[in-house]
Amino acid sequence: MSGNIRDEIVERRRARIAQTGRDEGAALPAARDVPVVPFLGESGLICEVKRRSPSRGVIAGGLDAVRQAGTYLSAGAKNLSVLTAPEGFDGCLDDLRRVKRAFPGAAVLRKDFLVDEEDIDVSFRAGADAVLLIAGMLPAERLASMHARAKALGMEALLEIHGRGDLEKARPVRPALVGVNSRDLETFAVDPLAPLITRSAIDWPARAVYESGVSFPEQAAFAVSSGFAGVLVGEAVVRDPGLVARLLGAMAAAVRSAFWPGIAARLAEAEGRPLVKICGLTREDDARRAAESGADVLGFVFWERARRPADPSVVRALRDVGLPKAAVTVNARGRTGLDPRVRELLEEGFLDAVQLHGDEAPDDCARLWPAYCKAFRPASVADLGKADAYRCPRLLLDASAEDPGGTGVRVGERVLDAWKRPLWLAGGLSPENVGAIVGRRRPELVDAASGVEDAPGVKNMDRVRRFIAGAKNAARRD
Repeated sequence: MSGNIRDEIVERRRARIAQTGRDEGAALPAARDVPVVPFLGESGLICEVKRRSPSRGVIAGGLDAVRQAGTYLSAGAKNLSVLTAPEGFDGCLDDLRRVKRAFPGAAVLRKDFLVDEEDIDVSFRAGADAVLLIAGMLPAERLASMHARAKALGMEALLEIHGRGDLEKARPVRPALVGVNSRDLETFAVDPLAPLITRSAIDWPARAVYESGVSFPEQAAFAVSSGFAGVLVGEAVVRDPGLVARLLGAMAAAVRSAFWPGIAARLAEAEGRPLVKICGLTREDDARRAAESGADVLGFVFWERARRPADPSVVRALRDVGLPKAAVTVNARGRTGLDPRVRELLEEGFLDAVQLHGDEAPDDCARLWPAYCKAFRPASVADLGKADAYRCPRLLLDASAEDPGGTGVRVGERVLDAWKRPLWLAGGLSPENVGAIVGRRRPELVDAASGVEDAPGVKNMDRVRRFIAGAKNAARRD
């Protein structure tokens, strides 16, 4: 075996079909006998029928595919994904055949590790309205020919990519429907921001589907608010079919937000260099000069006890500065609990996001979707497990201190050693230490406030420039 989970599954599938043939023991008709239904037409939600996964083990061992599909459709879903891979998923081609015959008006995707055009023909006869093509496991020429075969048969092809390499392989095909997977199929690790980073580089007309990692309505709303046309949900709806209606409601109510797509686009352009956030800004000139010096995000503190209190008039004056702008708040309990000034600035488009710096619970944060970032301030390594409950694409790791932010206190080395997520780092960063920290820790984003000041809220532009250059040049030297 290769050690690569995806490739191991593909090897096992090839060995199995060499024994069973492409019909895999299913009773398939010689010609298709069910209608072809447009995939991802009326609704952007795709609900998956699956029994287990390599990463999660058994999800619903005794699941009846037809009954599960019927539950989704009764809740308002229009698009189904049926996992037909026995290897790691306990699926079969008969599941697809039975589901489509039971619900001929539903749009059904065959999700499997398909290897050639014959797989496309078999999928069509089995009743699939769409097929999944995984760019990472297919040679470029084969990917193009399989996509062409699916389209020639009247099916849709959901061409799945993960990362820039897959995108380059897909570019000559220019698929109209692109699945962008938050899960790395080589390791099965999930990164919720990865689909946005990859999608930002798609330079042809395409509808994108956000795949994997969605378990809560606000995560589906995040995908839609970030410009995705569809969301594919598996384990969460298998375990709780009642979630389907809540997902549909959240997706319908989602409001487009530029914050996370903007962050993702900047990360894609940065090519390994960290983004820089300058926080605690109180003066318009400081903010403009920070932007001119290469800052990526601007932060403004709205808190009654802030040492660097922001003035809404300053934020309004910066509308022409084309950087993401975040309001730092403490203990906001959803949108209605926000400082009225922050809520107004968000609604008017002067602010793009809220950075929550208090002891907000995950559900408090979730009410601020799609544009929030949670600052996480663990007192010790033992506290790191609490991070898993938060559902935002990134957490800002900050030092545990009595005051929330801007204290100059650094995050402990043991906490940094144990942090396994993409690193957004705040706390005690300065021009004197940022280069060494970036060189060692490789953060995605660094956040400075007190370390680039002459006094609270009064930025020292020489220190700001040196901080930005130190952060970005340290990555270049690697």
